[in-house]
Amino acid sequence: MEKDIIRIGTRSSKLALWQANWVKAQIENRYPEIKCKLEKIKTKGDRITDVPLAKVGGKGLFVKEIEDALIRAKIDFAVHSMKDVPTALPEGLQIIAITGREDFRDALISKNNLKLIDMPPDSRIGTSSLRRQAQLLNLYPGFQMIPLRGNLDTRLKKLMTSSLDAIVVAGAGVKRLDLECRISEYISPDIMLPAIGQGALGIESRIDDNRINEIVSFLNSTDSEIAITAERQFLERLGGGCQVPIAALGEIYNGVLSLSGIVSSIDGKILLRDSIQGSPDNPTVLGERLAQRLLDKGAAEILREIYPTAY
Repeated sequence: MEKDIIRIGTRSSKLALWQANWVKAQIENRYPEIKCKLEKIKTKGDRITDVPLAKVGGKGLFVKEIEDALIRAKIDFAVHSMKDVPTALPEGLQIIAITGREDFRDALISKNNLKLIDMPPDSRIGTSSLRRQAQLLNLYPGFQMIPLRGNLDTRLKKLMTSSLDAIVVAGAGVKRLDLECRISEYISPDIMLPAIGQGALGIESRIDDNRINEIVSFLNSTDSEIAITAERQFLERLGGGCQVPIAALGEIYNGVLSLSGIVSSIDGKILLRDSIQGSPDNPTVLGERLAQRLLDKGAAEILREIYPTAY
């Protein structure tokens, strides 16, 4: 009997393919009558690798072309890293499932396996993220932050072949590619809050595709969905993207949703941080409240420095 074919849209990096293949395996194990086929799609963020993300401009740098294929029904659903997904989705599309979260922390990978506290004060640190840059400079103002683009393999190679002393990357990707032995230190969220949605995968589908939505809905983790919904509402209220150092982390403990967030200047000299707790039943309310608290503390002025038309 011929199997039902489902087409999964994904980027073509090693990490993106690991993630899409993981989803593929979950579906095929649950539904033996289904065979999943990966459709590799190159995004703007993949094509432009010699410019820092903050200077490329626009949102959805790693998802737009995949979403276009989904809208045109060239694929049946897409697998994204949730941290790459803008808070506003194209009309007709939805995030139908957010998977259980892998380690949300950022990871330091240094040439000499040094931890942050042991790094020389003028160390050269490679990162593609203003969020990481700002939080590191806030604590270590002597660090030289070097723009670093490319997939994880590329960044690891640049660490060994360039004058960098260390790089900072998402720990989840390193673990998924079985490279955890390279990590010098997982950076505590007390030092560096993660990107919104970091560590989780998002399954994006067409709202009206009832068949696909029913098939993939089992991949959703309620706890991840609640925590990341709060984080995404925080980001949406602040109007942020990769051009602004904004970070947040939602966690559920003993039935309570805790949400921490920051807004920082790019140089890290001004960093506003706050936390809030509330019911997991209202994650959007919690995200909205935390964003407003930071706006009241002066986040609007920081955002206007970067986005003159903001607020």
